[in-house]
Amino acid sequence: MNPERGHRHFHDELAALQARLVQMGGAAEELVRLAVDALLARDVEKAEAVVRRDQEIDDLEVEIDERALRLLALQQPMASDLRLIMTALKASNDVERVGDHAVNVAHAVRRLGAGAPLPERRDIEEMAGISLGMLADALAAFVSRDAKLARDVCVRDDRLDALRNSVARTLITQMLEDPRAITSALDLFLVAQNLERIGDLATNISEDVVFLVEGRSIKHHVEERSRGAADISAVGDADE
Repeated sequence: MNPERGHRHFHDELAALQARLVQMGGAAEELVRLAVDALLARDVEKAEAVVRRDQEIDDLEVEIDERALRLLALQQPMASDLRLIMTALKASNDVERVGDHAVNVAHAVRRLGAGAPLPERRDIEEMAGISLGMLADALAAFVSRDAKLARDVCVRDDRLDALRNSVARTLITQMLEDPRAITSALDLFLVAQNLERIGDLATNISEDVVFLVEGRSIKHHVEERSRGAADISAVGDADE
């Protein structure tokens, strides 16, 4: 294979890798939407559909892993191409876990559907909306290479964490006041935990997008720590 043809083949394979990741992300987003719809409508049939369709996401993760590892082994990519392959490997793992959390929500819906009707939970509905929005925007940021949007997704995670803690407090109170509600309350808490984890995974994907676009890590608030250290240094210099 001549160098020009080999270069073109490499970038065709790279494009195919990205296309599969986008396909996988879309499938996971659709699965989360279906799980949320099942939850809000207490629709057991939709919950069953979520469980059935999870295999598609698992299969795509395996394919992406194989494509990425083949590119790493045969092409020895550098710079932005290497970052794209590494991002695809990490993001596909996060997307697969998103699908697993959607399935967990679906299992909870199946159990809740067999119980007595519960009061409307606006906080869990808000959590569902935030986690879905974070996931959709994280995937959109990857497609458009939008580091600003990716950073915005990361900021929203704090609101999701606060809501999860609020849900936990109110459900504990409910269980203490009415022991008959313990089973359903525990399922709702499981739902809240899984929605919060979907937000965490969307944050992971967004952090990887920033790394892909800018070549820098923003994991574990590293940028904030760097700015804080710079501010302290600046104050020290001013005192001298």
